[in-house]
Amino acid sequence: MARPKRTETSVTKSLNDDCVVLRGVSVPLISDLGGAFIADCSRNRERLMNDDRICEKYGISPETYASFAKNKELRLKIDAEHERRVRNGDAARESAAKLFAEAPEVLGEILNDKQANARHRIEAARELRATAGTGSEGAPAAERFHIVIDLGEDRKLEINKRIAPLTPEEAKENLDVDAE
Repeated sequence: MARPKRTETSVTKSLNDDCVVLRGVSVPLISDLGGAFIADCSRNRERLMNDDRICEKYGISPETYASFAKNKELRLKIDAEHERRVRNGDAARESAAKLFAEAPEVLGEILNDKQANARHRIEAARELRATAGTGSEGAPAAERFHIVIDLGEDRKLEINKRIAPLTPEEAKENLDVDAE
C-alpha cells in the first residue's frame, strides 16, 4: 500500500534532529540534501541565489519559504553556514565569480567601441583572450620530469622528459627493455 504523499513543505522536529519537508519528503537538515538546502539558503542571504530559485529547486511554495524565517533552529543553522562560508572565503569567491561572469560583456563593449582609446581596446582584447583561455597566454606549460644526479668528476646523469602517458609503441619498447 502506497503512503500518502505530503503536499505541504515545512520544517518539523523529529526525535533526533530537525527535518525539512522538500517535495513531500521529510529530509533531515544534517543529511546531504538538508545541508545543500541550508547552503543554498546561505547563498540567498548573500544575494547569490534568489528566493524564486530556491523555491523552484526544492519544490517550496513562496508562502512556506517565507514561514521558514520563523523557525529558530533553521535560522541558526543558516547563520552558522553563512559564517563558515564567510570565514573560509567561499562567499567571496562565489560573489566574485558571479561578478566576473559579467566581465566579458563589458570587455566586449570596450573592444567594439570605436570611440574608445586604442590602448583600452587592446587591453580588453588581451583580457578576453585570457578569459577564453586561447592563445599563448592560455596554454598551460608542459610539465616536465627533470632529475640531475651528480656522479662526481664532472659527470652528471640527467633525465629531462615531458610528463605524458606512453604511446602503445613506447610501452611495448619499455616492456621489451625490462625483459632483457
